Amino acid sequence: MRPMQNDFITNYHGLALFSGGLDSILAVRVLMEQGLKIKCVHFVTPFFGDEAKVPFWRREYGLDIDAVDISAPYTAMLRSKPAHGVGSVLNPCVDCKILMMQKAVSLLPVYGASFLASGEVLGQRPMSQRRDTLNIIRRDAGVRELLLRPLCAKHLEPTPMEESGLVDREKLYDFSGRGRKGQMELAARFGITKIPTPAGGCLLTERENARSFWPVLQHSPAEAGDFRLALTGRQLWSFQGGKPFWLCVGRDKRDNEALQGITGENDLTFKVRDFPGPLAVARQLQPWPDELIKDAAAFMASFSGKAAASGGHVSVRVHRGVKGLDGPGFEVEVAPSRSTPAGWAEYQWENAKSEIKENMGR
Repeated sequence: MRPMQNDFITNYHGLALFSGGLDSILAVRVLMEQGLKIKCVHFVTPFFGDEAKVPFWRREYGLDIDAVDISAPYTAMLRSKPAHGVGSVLNPCVDCKILMMQKAVSLLPVYGASFLASGEVLGQRPMSQRRDTLNIIRRDAGVRELLLRPLCAKHLEPTPMEESGLVDREKLYDFSGRGRKGQMELAARFGITKIPTPAGGCLLTERENARSFWPVLQHSPAEAGDFRLALTGRQLWSFQGGKPFWLCVGRDKRDNEALQGITGENDLTFKVRDFPGPLAVARQLQPWPDELIKDAAAFMASFSGKAAASGGHVSVRVHRGVKGLDGPGFEVEVAPSRSTPAGWAEYQWENAKSEIKENMGR
């Protein structure tokens, strides 16, 4: 997923960061109304963004949009401890904005554009849209002379784009605060009838997701695929001799199918033979000893109701690598048990919360 590049670059006046929320739609339409050609860039990571919605946004709102995957630099930013800390959960909102702005700057020559635009509104979000924070983002992203915020521009100092006459400041807006009346009136004037829910949808703002993401961030390489795995099924951890071991157990058919699709070449997959039940995936952060493989097999087999009710030992097939259930493997005989020596357990939010506060400066 990368910007579309043709043999002949189509020049745009500006490049807009597009979340899919109403503010980003309005910001672009305000500039388009002035006759400016704007390319929208929709950034995608394991935590936010939805490339599948781009065709709808193009049709419904008349916008020119490309999806751009920034998973690698985003996860690297999380691993390196966000410079400006995190919000109420695990959301690095300020560093997130800075990273996206920096990436957008690098795309300006790709699209032949000369400035950036965003749909931020002064005072709308408590962490990333205070006046001081908006200035920090502009400064640290190196976009002081490049960034235009059309919806709250009249509360901010004029930009070079306005001073040069490229953008008519009088046709920009002075929205501020959490109220949406001004945006709704502007949407009605543009004939926008399908109002999207407030943008955001960042998984890092949700406790349930954060408690699954945090041990991944602490104990794994924390690459994009690791966070995608952390969203699928039950997330179980065991710590043996100070080493972390990670097991994901599907809750239903949908989870099982998803787990098969994201299995890595060094992962182990577990499936009970002769009984219906879940698929489990073990991400090998280090090699698993044989006794732990058998322990995990007994634990995951306990989620097969019929296997657990059989009252005896069952066979669990263990496979290695991306071929999953179709690849070479071996079998272990185990008694299904929810209480095994490895003590598999989900990470609890209270533990994650205290560790995030200690390690992320919140």
